[in-house]
This record gives sequence, C-alpha cells and structure tokens, in this order.
Amino acid sequence: MPLNGKHGAFFARHPWLTGIGIVLAAGIFLASLMSRGDAVPIRFATAQRMTIRSMVSTNGKVEPADNFEAHAPVGTSIRKLLVKEGDHVTQGQLLLQMDDADARSAAARAQAQISASEADRSALASGGNQEEVLTLQSQLVKTRAERDTAQRNLDALERLQKQGAASPGEVKAADDRLQRATADLNLVQQKQKGRYSKPEIARVEAQKSEAQAAYAAAEDLLRQLNVRAPFHGVVYSLPVKPGAYVNSGDLVLQEANLSQVRVRAFVDEPDVGRLVAGQKIEITWDAMPGRVWQSQVNGIPAVIKLHGTRNVGEITCLVGNADFKLLPNVNVGVTIITAEHANVLSVPREAVHQEDSKSYVYEIVENELHRRDVQTSISNLTQVEVIAGLSENAQVALAPMNAKPLHDGLAVKKVH
Repeated sequence: MPLNGKHGAFFARHPWLTGIGIVLAAGIFLASLMSRGDAVPIRFATAQRMTIRSMVSTNGKVEPADNFEAHAPVGTSIRKLLVKEGDHVTQGQLLLQMDDADARSAAARAQAQISASEADRSALASGGNQEEVLTLQSQLVKTRAERDTAQRNLDALERLQKQGAASPGEVKAADDRLQRATADLNLVQQKQKGRYSKPEIARVEAQKSEAQAAYAAAEDLLRQLNVRAPFHGVVYSLPVKPGAYVNSGDLVLQEANLSQVRVRAFVDEPDVGRLVAGQKIEITWDAMPGRVWQSQVNGIPAVIKLHGTRNVGEITCLVGNADFKLLPNVNVGVTIITAEHANVLSVPREAVHQEDSKSYVYEIVENELHRRDVQTSISNLTQVEVIAGLSENAQVALAPMNAKPLHDGLAVKKVH
C-alpha cells in the first residue's frame, strides 16, 4: 500500500528507517516460526508388564512366643547358677537355686502339723486315743454286766412276788436298780459313738486343712526358689550373680523357646484400614542384610494407641526362627503386602495425573503428547497398575526437562 501525505513524505526524506522496519518484521516472523517448531525435552517411560505390590512399611520388635520369667518369691540370696546366658536347656532342668533354708523349715513344720491333725482325726473316728478307747471299753463291759445282773434280780423278785415270797417294795427297788444300770450303759455307749461334738470335729478338720495349705505353700515356695526349665528353650537373660541378694519380685532369669518368635508391629493409623487377616508379612533386620523372614497378619488391631509420637495399631505375627537368628527385643523392619498383582501393565506414578477424580497420562505419539484417560488399580511408592486406557509398550511422558507445563498436542523430544 503506497504511503501518502505526511507519512509518505517523512519516509521519503528518511529511506533508511524503511529498511530497519523490514528487518525487524522479518525477525519477529522467523522467531515465531522457530518458537512453534521447538520441541520440549522430556523424560519418558514405557508401559510394561510386571508384578506390582502395594505395601505398608513400618517397624516392629521381636518378642519370645513362649516365654518364661522367674522372679524371686521372697527376699533372699542367689545360692547357685547352673546355666549361663545363651544356653539351650531341656524341660525340667535345674537352672538356678536361691537360699531355701527358711522354706524347708516351713515345709517341715507344716508336715508335722499335718501328722498331728491326722492323729487327731483318727482319734475322732475311733472315739479318742488308745488309753481313752481302752477305758471306755472297760466301762462298757462293767455297765453291761451291772445291767444284766439288775435284770436277773428283777426277774427273780417278780417270780417270788407271784409266790408271795417277795414284797412289792423289793420288786420296785430291783426295777429302779435296773433303770440306773441301763442308763449307765447307755451313757457309756453314747461316749463311745459320739464323744466329740460337731464344733470339736470342725476344729480338728480345720486344723488339718490349715496344715495342708501351709505345706502346699512351702512346697510352692521351694519350687520357686529352685528354678527349673518349664520347656525346652534358651536362657536369654540372667541378670543375677551367685551370692547376690534379691528382693521379692526381682527378675532372676528368662527363658524362651526361640524356634518361633513373635513380632509386634506398629502400623500408623491411616494404614490400619488397609489391613486384612492373612496378608503376607516380610521381616528384615539391619544386622543381617538380605535376609527376609516370612509371616502373615493374624488379626486386625482393635484399638489405636499412642506409641511415642505416633498413633498406631499394633499387630502381632509368629515367625519361624529355626536357626535362632532373631533375638528377643531387637528392632526389625516390617513390610505388609496389602495387595500383589502379577503380570499387570504398569507405569511410573509420576506419569499419572489427576483431574476431577479421573486419571490420565500423556502418551507420546510421533513426538507429540496425546492425553489418554486411564483406569488404575493398586499402586506403591513407584508404580501404578493400569487396567484400561493404555496399551503395552506405550511410551508415556514423565516430567519435562524445563518448567513448561504438559498439554495435549505439545511437541516433545524424548530424553533418556
């Protein structure tokens, strides 16, 4: 379009400005073309099949599954140690002896009381001791003879009275003597059968029961003072020395069957809802890198507890420990496999984006991004399972090498 008027006259007087304008316009046009042709460098990954596991990782502590603790039953001293820490022991083996002199004396006194109470009980059953029994027997013979004599005299006087040879007064006197003799005989017989009253019998029975209880207590104390292994196991704690004094309740020995141990794990509150009985558990210990022990979830926590600064649910699991490598009280790593899918299509987590609760990825097709809506399943810290919307070996965009945001249709250059 020709320039007219003042503008045409101006450019006619200054022709060099026209050249500058043309150069600037051409530069802007070329820059625009180059900008549209630049490809954004981007990292990428290939959708491929693998086994993906969703996990809860936490920590735990090893405990004995079958544990025995021996405590001092009274204040006493350690007389003898027959084992040392780490020893394998058999059921019934004597492990430790404490001073039991007082307990033995108490047991002997209780045994004497039992013997005395049994003698008293025997006397109750027979009507007294031997001297009393003999005296009663003698009295019984005597009163029975007197009763029989009185009966014969009465019978004789009654016959004579019929013949007129005895007066009624004599017969009455003979009858009175018979009544007295019979009463004396009955009294001796009662003494023989029921000499002791019910309170007296109850007292003797109570004495026997008390003596038996005292003896049982003394025997139990002796057993506690002479510690024996209740089962086959390992002595893993022996915090006392020979001659040392221990107070009542002090721990003196711990034994456990370490062929199987219990691991107590602490699961953070948000992860408790993912737990299901039977889920696989993997146990690791920093002291033995590469070693993994297997177990499974036995039960779901019934309550949330404060553990340090964490709100956790506690779970326990039994772990085979045939080589006795896992020791009581060590801290272990615990991985709970909440889900495991084999041979499934997966992509890195950073390739999956969210919008309005929907998931999508950017597939790279001929160096250009194409948005693909996808359906996902389980995930872990690095991978996400894709169950629909993406084909195997598809290449998906990860993060760009610069700050430019990703969008559908963006030209990209793949960078390894």
